[in-house]
Amino acid sequence: MPDVETIVHSDDPARILPVLERELEDFRTEAHAMLNGERDEIQFIGFRLKQGVYGQRQPNVQMIRVKLPFGGVTPDQMDTLAEVADKFAPLRKGHITTRQNIQYHHVPLAKAAEALFILGKAGLSTREACGNTVRNVTGDPWAGVQQGELFDPTPYAAAFARFWLRNPLSQLLPRKFKAAFTATDRDNAITGIHDLGFIPRVQDGVKGFKVVTGGGLSIMARNAFVLTEFVSVDEYLRLSEAVVRIFEKADELRKNRSKARLKFLVHRVGIDEFKRMVDEELQGDWSAGDFSPERLMFIHDEEANGPARKPVYAQPNGDMTAFTAFVTANVLAQKQQGFSTVEVKVSRGDLRPEQFRGLANIMREYCGGYARTTVGQNIVLRWVRDESLYEVYSRLRDLDLADIGAQSITDVVSCPGTDSCKLGITSSMGLNRAIQERVELMAVRDPLTRKIHIKMSGCPNSCGQHHIANIGLHGAAMKVGPNQLPAYHLFLGGNYDNGDLRMATQLKVRLPAKRGPEAVERIVRLYERDRTLGEEFNAFFDRVGPAVFEAAVEDLTIPGDFSDDNQQMFIDWNRLELYQLQRGEGECAI
Repeated sequence: MPDVETIVHSDDPARILPVLERELEDFRTEAHAMLNGERDEIQFIGFRLKQGVYGQRQPNVQMIRVKLPFGGVTPDQMDTLAEVADKFAPLRKGHITTRQNIQYHHVPLAKAAEALFILGKAGLSTREACGNTVRNVTGDPWAGVQQGELFDPTPYAAAFARFWLRNPLSQLLPRKFKAAFTATDRDNAITGIHDLGFIPRVQDGVKGFKVVTGGGLSIMARNAFVLTEFVSVDEYLRLSEAVVRIFEKADELRKNRSKARLKFLVHRVGIDEFKRMVDEELQGDWSAGDFSPERLMFIHDEEANGPARKPVYAQPNGDMTAFTAFVTANVLAQKQQGFSTVEVKVSRGDLRPEQFRGLANIMREYCGGYARTTVGQNIVLRWVRDESLYEVYSRLRDLDLADIGAQSITDVVSCPGTDSCKLGITSSMGLNRAIQERVELMAVRDPLTRKIHIKMSGCPNSCGQHHIANIGLHGAAMKVGPNQLPAYHLFLGGNYDNGDLRMATQLKVRLPAKRGPEAVERIVRLYERDRTLGEEFNAFFDRVGPAVFEAAVEDLTIPGDFSDDNQQMFIDWNRLELYQLQRGEGECAI
């Protein structure tokens, strides 16, 4: 772990971000002082957020967020993630987020420093995973291996992440800042919901990016504007600094943290004025510096390190139905002949230690060591030889990770909600489980129905990305007499597939949480019953309108009075006690 002054960026996949031992020592010292009552809590919050340690709604425990730039992770790092889940996470799991990070929950502050040191030794950084900084730089998990790419943006995504890590300009922004690099116009990284998004372009033989800005979900969900149709790879870091400088100087955004994201500025002044602001900022003296990404780029030839061919591979013996279904749903041929990617469906994004370790061994034996997490809370195994697909499937099945339907209707996405988050209103993870179980019982076989995406968040902030789901829900509370019950607002018609980003429409209904699964089934059955031939869900929603769906679930919105027979309606999923809204203060803007 080098000192900040002597950082030399590595092309080792396990060393994308430099981890500084001095910072971890400082964290250990400050945490010890905090526990001894020698530090002001507010000041300490800002300090620990810089190290990716976030307060939970439960007292005296922390969430630790581990950054995986563009989702990349190595087998040894997977083993380390397993070790941390084993030693420090009481629930013995790590959670893949919709920003390709790994999170651990309920970690006592007294043990957090030890966990950071273990992570750091494996090259896993938590630095600036939280707080008002440039967050984890997300990316297309199929970058470098899919058809239709102009070039692999991975080296440039890494350079961007390295450029902004510990950058003095980005240590106290008005609010968090999110960036994404996709590989093709299919936009698997969903650039349109980011403060800055980069889509590869080649102009007159020069590599560069189309750049979008001002996107975001949560309050005022908006698609990003095009900032420029082309900026060369030699200039994209300079352009990004101009945008961040404008954001950093926008003091009016600091007055109301709920409206402090860059999108509020961009949408208030308009994209034409914002472009003018960027052009003006680029005239500053700072812009005369060297912004070439060469010294920061991550250059690594995955293909040269792909798995060697074995003399013989196991093949299905007997019924091939389950294996064939898995290949059809979860396997995608790479542009490199003879290799495929395997998307591992990870229910609710949660992995147990034995699953981390099992995936690490699969990566070593079958993937050349390469895998990436996804914004859908899954894992993509890369460089799997086609001949080895059955062996990989068998190993995944032994790990309880061979479910078919990654990115399908049964691949339900959600944030942790009240399981840990201070801002959570409802148990979105509990509803996730209930809806997934209901949809699996529906045994959906129709290919159009299977394409439906279901996402939910435990509050309006959209960490579960419910705004861009075909069926989305976010947590709310209902009052029935003197009692409260957990509830959800319902959204329909969102999309993010194939570069078609679209925000969902909020219906004029509010559902008790316990009726969420029934509402989802009714919506799906209504679509299957009344659609025209070949009509996809969003097209059907546009044709019939929201009122038809509101009528279909109207009776579910009436919770009934509190009584012994109806008591379960007033208890959230995965809970035993009567619901009571308890929402704390978020820490991101502290």
